[in-house]
Amino acid sequence: MAFLTALLLVQSSLLICYDGGFERWCLLKLLHEAARELSVTGSYDVLVAGGGVAGVAAALAARRCGATVCLVEKNCALGGLATLGNVTIWLPLCDGRGNQVSGGVAEELMRLAVRDLAADNREAGFYGIPACWESGGSEEERRRQRFSAGFNPVSYLMALEELVSGEGVEIRYDTRLCSLARRGETITHAIIEDKGGRSALAAAVFVDATGDADLCHLAGEATEVLDSNVLCGWFYYMVNGVLRLRHCSNKYSPSLTREGAEGPFFRGDDPVAVSTMVQESRKLMAGTLEKLRVELAGAEVEIFTIPVIPCFRATRRYAGGYTIVEEEAHKWHHDTCGMVSDWRKAGPVWAVPWRSLCASGAGNLAVAGRCVAAAGGAWDVLRALPGCAVTGEAAGTAAALVAAGGGDLRKLDAGVLQARLRARGVILGREKLGRSGLSNNDGIA
Repeated sequence: MAFLTALLLVQSSLLICYDGGFERWCLLKLLHEAARELSVTGSYDVLVAGGGVAGVAAALAARRCGATVCLVEKNCALGGLATLGNVTIWLPLCDGRGNQVSGGVAEELMRLAVRDLAADNREAGFYGIPACWESGGSEEERRRQRFSAGFNPVSYLMALEELVSGEGVEIRYDTRLCSLARRGETITHAIIEDKGGRSALAAAVFVDATGDADLCHLAGEATEVLDSNVLCGWFYYMVNGVLRLRHCSNKYSPSLTREGAEGPFFRGDDPVAVSTMVQESRKLMAGTLEKLRVELAGAEVEIFTIPVIPCFRATRRYAGGYTIVEEEAHKWHHDTCGMVSDWRKAGPVWAVPWRSLCASGAGNLAVAGRCVAAAGGAWDVLRALPGCAVTGEAAGTAAALVAAGGGDLRKLDAGVLQARLRARGVILGREKLGRSGLSNNDGIA
């Protein structure tokens, strides 16, 4: 093989060498993309990034306050993990002691999830809201059955799109966030990439409901990244033509650490880790399916559908502002903008302060869903659907209030936000933060 000969070419800061032996060009330095002008393809009061349940709640809340809203989603469906990830449990809106603690859009979206459910199908994980949570149910019954439901991900996906588009929210599917444009502490545009190429969307206020704090990261806000995600993938399979749901996952820690969890472990902001996690999770699902075929020898067992997005529990979150921790269950905050119960056990309830949803660096950026400022066990609670919907409604409402007044989210009067949320059916009250009767025997796994 010929000795390496090199040709060094410097052009637009691009340094290249030619390896004559292998006849290939080798990149030695970063490529600098040429500057270009971008078209502004939309202008809105509120731009919501991320179309999971948090993004849906934020978009609906902002639109119902009169704002023009654009919802940007990288996939081609709404619902996120709830629909594209087959995580089809609406975890409880109650405290396990007979008290509802989450209302407003959270209750609306739970009821929407089972709107078309003809009958319960426990093997498939489809079950409606317990009758005791309808009018006339007794407190004793509500203590025995939590306010939760299991749904069909496909029907929910379609129902969410019908609701959001029907209320006048513009949905931008197949669209990725690339960067942000700023003027001082104010974000002016989101730079996006879609089938039409790269362009910009202008907005007065932005809501990060990406689940991965992507807007926060692009805006330079403080963030924290977890590297403790495990293999996971809930899937549907058929046994002699009967649909069943399998909760397939390696053991994970309720504090979202590696302690007591089963590796390998992954972080959600690393592209190689994301691709590896998806592929290895599918191998786990395939292995689980083979075990089911052995257990059900003689039956026809076939895979039906698997998640089409990575099933991370928690990746990157906003780490500025006020961080909610597990030990703060039952603590009231002067700026409480929602309440969320512990889905893992009965009793604990967290009051969510506005400071945990409001970016500290950019005056017009709010955070909702899995990436709000929460840590440990509190993060594990708030990442689930009730927490996503509750924080989404608060963030969307606040965004619309500030967009209308041209103000700063950091200066928003908490009392004004609370009054608007209460008017929309959001539950806010110290009396819901009781400590009595805590136990571990009636949570939902």
